[in-house]
Amino acid sequence: MVARVLIVDDSSFFRRRVEEILAADARIEVVGMAKNGLEAIEQAEKLKPDVITMDIEMPVMDGITAVRKIMQKSPIPILMFSSLSTDGAKATLDALDAGAMDFLPKKFDDISSDREEAKRLLCARVRLIAARGLAKSPVTATPVTTTVKKVSLASVTQPKKKSHQLVAIGTSTGGPVALQDVLTKLPKNFPLPIILIQHMPASFTPAFAQRLDGLCQIEVREAVDGEQLKPGLALLAPGGKQMELVKRGSISHIKISEPLPDQNYKPSVDVAFDSVAKAYPGKALGIVLTGMGADGREGAKKMKQGGSELWSQDEASCVVFGMPAAIEEAGLSDYILPLSTIGQNLARCV
Repeated sequence: MVARVLIVDDSSFFRRRVEEILAADARIEVVGMAKNGLEAIEQAEKLKPDVITMDIEMPVMDGITAVRKIMQKSPIPILMFSSLSTDGAKATLDALDAGAMDFLPKKFDDISSDREEAKRLLCARVRLIAARGLAKSPVTATPVTTTVKKVSLASVTQPKKKSHQLVAIGTSTGGPVALQDVLTKLPKNFPLPIILIQHMPASFTPAFAQRLDGLCQIEVREAVDGEQLKPGLALLAPGGKQMELVKRGSISHIKISEPLPDQNYKPSVDVAFDSVAKAYPGKALGIVLTGMGADGREGAKKMKQGGSELWSQDEASCVVFGMPAAIEEAGLSDYILPLSTIGQNLARCV
């Protein structure tokens, strides 16, 4: 499959640069360009590309408005290019709310210090989004392997008796929208602490935590080193750092540290889940949502070995079925659930 791409940006230099990078990949074809959001809407309807790359700040019509109108009129997977400033973070989150599928830093040096690696990652992301298309959320769950239990809403509302003491949720691509869906369904008196691990740049996590806090009944904030867990509080791992749990007696604290050189994900679901397995053996619920790669699988194995329960998002409702697939194919999932049911079942189960 050749991914047909429409490039949207008001800078002719940036349009040419992106075209040059994408055109070097035989699996990608640039079918058109637009210099503002209004042109993007027109070209999207005319060319019907598989993917649109979209800038945010543009004259005539900005990228967020264009995303909203395209998704209403002729839905197409959209990859946003974003600055890593605080304002850029807020605008990118607005674009994801409007229907964009994913984002990358507009400065390719922020994607990777290796220029060729940055080009490879851009092409890989475009191909992946094109191949995935637009995710759909069904109302029933689908097992991926015979080793995983089939799920119905009735079976999840009355799970086996387990005294969970913590919920840990890991996600990546598609995660901001997925986490919002899950957390906004939890009541203010949710009885457990929650930790959130979302692959995200350091400049994005404060804005994301603030956004979730404004939308949710529970409290959500970016985690800080030494912070104590408490019921009804969701702590988001800071971008560019590693977050772990340290338990002293009956008190659990957050530990924030610099990533090691060999750790590709910052924050890493594996690192956080591994610490959960040690701090809460058999007493935690791990949930793996949409995301690229397999981060979380090794940490989930340790949680499972200690007796904890694991849920994963089903393929049909994932933006990218990578992280949940790794959990499911390893036979670690106790329940495979559509995104639309995870929050309500979490509220009922604990």
